[in-house]
Amino acid sequence: MIKLSILDQSPIAYGSHAREAINQTIQVAQTAERLGFHRFWVSEHHDASSLAGSTPEILMTHLAAKTNTIRIGSGGVMLPHYSAYKVAENFRMLEALYPHRIDIGLGRAPGGMPRSTLALQEGKVRQAHYGQQIDDLIAYLTDTLPADHRLGGLSASPVIDTVPEMWLLGSSDDSGHTAAQKGTAYMFAHFINGDGGADVVRSYQKHFKPSLLRDKPESSVAIFVLCADTDEQAELLASSLDLALIMLVTGQRSQGTPTIEMAQAYPYSQYELAIVQENRKRMIVGGPAKVKSQIEDLALAYQTDEVMVVTTTHQLADRIHSHELLAAAFGLTPTV
Repeated sequence: MIKLSILDQSPIAYGSHAREAINQTIQVAQTAERLGFHRFWVSEHHDASSLAGSTPEILMTHLAAKTNTIRIGSGGVMLPHYSAYKVAENFRMLEALYPHRIDIGLGRAPGGMPRSTLALQEGKVRQAHYGQQIDDLIAYLTDTLPADHRLGGLSASPVIDTVPEMWLLGSSDDSGHTAAQKGTAYMFAHFINGDGGADVVRSYQKHFKPSLLRDKPESSVAIFVLCADTDEQAELLASSLDLALIMLVTGQRSQGTPTIEMAQAYPYSQYELAIVQENRKRMIVGGPAKVKSQIEDLALAYQTDEVMVVTTTHQLADRIHSHELLAAAFGLTPTV
């Protein structure tokens, strides 16, 4: 049976504002738990006019307090910006507060434009590379820092007896290789790169090395999904995301997820229409039967029993309805 999870980027709708987007993420998380989704992750984006999620650790704390059973995670923390030690302490605190419910998803993308990277790393002397940061983070979370480490004897507080579930996130074979070598779980971002992901995941599974975190590989795939009552209605709703992605690619300053009316009125060039078609490799759009079939095919291709959906619509009700239709189509077990 396929487990369904959600990555929510706190999208800001055109005509709305960031506070409302964050409040909507809370509503979506509570609905996801009620419907029986497995995980709920939130993202990290900086200096973004269309996405409100900038500090997943803080938002996770609130989401975990507002829910009871669903796993809450970061999709993800952009580790190169930060001290591995501070990240370890943040997630140990989360795990102490909400044991066996916390996922630490890690990435190395900047999560923003160069000026936000400069601001995040201002005055910082980069010493440890990404692989070393992951090694350090694992050691901090498992209390296994070697005695001859440059910081030997250091502990990450609070010292607890459980470890958050660690995932590396990525959209290339390099990220898959790193996850395999470090012995972490791996999430492929198909919603970012619609080509070659299944091969990357199979390579990860083949070359996985057991670690203190896990003795066998675990992988999943994240993809844009929009489900509506009919294929035609889903296509109409997806036009907002089509336009949002075009604006991103062509460097147009976004004022939030466009309305359907804006998308229908937009004068697409032939070049932009070709991009829309190419972007559909990163999306599953349709009525319940079509979406269920395509998700099952995706899970089979990726050799996984879990798919994480990313749903962006102008109206919150359409986002929630998409999740409700998915839950019904897959027979998820709702919580009381």
